[in-house]
Amino acid sequence: MSSILNIGISGLNAAQVALSTVSNNIANASTSGYSEESVLQSETIGQSNGQYTIGSGVNVTAVQRAYSQYLTQAVWSSNSNLQGATTTNTLTTSLNGFLASSGNLQTSLDNLYSGFSSVANSPSSSSVRQAALGSASSLTNVFNTLGQQLGKQSAQVNQQIGGTVTSINTLATQIAKLNNQILQAGSTGNPNALLDQRDTLVQQLSGLTGISASTNNDGSISVYTSAGGTLVSGAQSYALASGANQYDPGSTDVYDSAGNDITSQLSGGTLGALVNYRDTVLQPAQNALGQSAIALASSVNGQQAAGLDLNGQQGKPIFSVGSPAVLPSSKNSAGGATVTASVSDVSQLTTSDYLLRYTGAGTGTNGWTLSTTSGQNVALTANGNGTLSADGLTFGVSGTAQTGDSYEIEPTRSASTSLSVAMTDPNGIAAAAALTASAGTGNIGTGKAGPVSVSNSANSNLLAGATVTFGAGGNYSITDGAGNTTTGTYTSGQPITADGWSLSLTGVPASGDTFKVAANTNGLNDNSNALSLAALSEAGVTNGGKTSVIANYANLTAQIGSAGSLANADLTTQTNIYNQAMSTQQSYAGVNLNQEAANMVQFQQAYQASAQVISTAEQIFTSLITALQNG
Repeated sequence: MSSILNIGISGLNAAQVALSTVSNNIANASTSGYSEESVLQSETIGQSNGQYTIGSGVNVTAVQRAYSQYLTQAVWSSNSNLQGATTTNTLTTSLNGFLASSGNLQTSLDNLYSGFSSVANSPSSSSVRQAALGSASSLTNVFNTLGQQLGKQSAQVNQQIGGTVTSINTLATQIAKLNNQILQAGSTGNPNALLDQRDTLVQQLSGLTGISASTNNDGSISVYTSAGGTLVSGAQSYALASGANQYDPGSTDVYDSAGNDITSQLSGGTLGALVNYRDTVLQPAQNALGQSAIALASSVNGQQAAGLDLNGQQGKPIFSVGSPAVLPSSKNSAGGATVTASVSDVSQLTTSDYLLRYTGAGTGTNGWTLSTTSGQNVALTANGNGTLSADGLTFGVSGTAQTGDSYEIEPTRSASTSLSVAMTDPNGIAAAAALTASAGTGNIGTGKAGPVSVSNSANSNLLAGATVTFGAGGNYSITDGAGNTTTGTYTSGQPITADGWSLSLTGVPASGDTFKVAANTNGLNDNSNALSLAALSEAGVTNGGKTSVIANYANLTAQIGSAGSLANADLTTQTNIYNQAMSTQQSYAGVNLNQEAANMVQFQQAYQASAQVISTAEQIFTSLITALQNG
């Protein structure tokens, strides 16, 4: 009788646990991160009487959750990629929006060159000249606005990097605490709720940064960053830190718990996307925009200097733009060298940032080496005046450099925001050619004077004038305004150069023929240089003199548009991959209400049947007692 009763009670208890488990599954069917639970049962070992064995009932050995490490980690990985793609798509969408909302830079450039063309048509008109300066001012406003917007996004991205690091540390701490609770609860049974909570936190962490995770023999989980550092190990978490870049205080870097800079090693999740976007999309866009601003100022100002304004003076700059930024490392020794940088050749100027390092006397170039911030070595040239040159830049060094000191050079980053109009007087637009050439009245050869171009507007004798006198055999002498004489041999098709000007001739000059180069005295009506200013719209300035300012900006818009398209396509792809991973994982670990309803009926019937067994045992026992009493 006791066996029947015990078997019935064990079955009743097992059915009750199963019903509670099913009820819990149904209640948490919509709970995020919940894994379906099931009851594991085993037969109680019965006792043999020598001839046969009768079972002793059932034991509930565990209530376990449906869990696949492979499927769960696939969800974590796809979530990391999805959150990274979402972040990148949001940022690139904003970047493309900036180009559209800040004013059409392409139109403003066209208006500037059109303004110069109008000056060429009416070189003496003050109103036309004023309109041209107005176009220049509008153009600088567009450059400034766009540069400021990119700067604001840069500040926001760096702020988000710091905020994301804080969120990562919070989650790592919570995971470590759950590890500790799971370790403590492990001896008393499977802590399913704690395990689900921990998996949910790890999934959230994977959305913030790329991670790898492994489950230890004691049931705890270890989590590592994409840089290989430990975030969580057992009940201990290891916090990341964010701080200012050693060169640029406005740029945020990420450090591991040992203080190592791991910024460049991060990938995946929101943090990886923020760093990657800042370094490979936003900063290159800022640099490319700045390169266009410098190219604009250099080409226009250079052409200005090749002409004369309405006051008969050599043209002065229309635009002003800031110098390259030189950022010394915060780790530099005290009292070291001061480094300056300037743009010496716009055609060779790139969109790269550089690291200039002092490696000690007898090394490098005068002790210095140069590389891009991406690690590509750049050859340095030592100049006679003690300066150094590379990639269209010239570096000046004063003071005593210490071995190991380094400086980050940002040639173009801030140029778009520093661009301004330096000219206020419309008469200052140099519409006229600076120089004219004329043939001597007594010439007997067929040589004719062509245009005089300016090759070096900074030459102090540019406007001093000169006389070219031909002798026998094509030999000639040049006597400048100060009476200095130089000689040369004329080659047909080759210009004659001196004092920053180049004179082209056609025909064959005869011995005794002369040609006079002088400052232009017809500046009021001459439009030669204004035409050259207008022609800058198609003139190559960057990329070795192959790419115009307009084309340079078009390349930037194409680059940003491409980044946006790639980000959008990647978001679609990663969304599909994540949804597939979630669907597969949920098909294994999620709650199926139809199945739970069937289980509910099954276990209800088992419960009722076990209750009937108990009732039957009670009736038999009662009958036995009654029989004994009546016997």
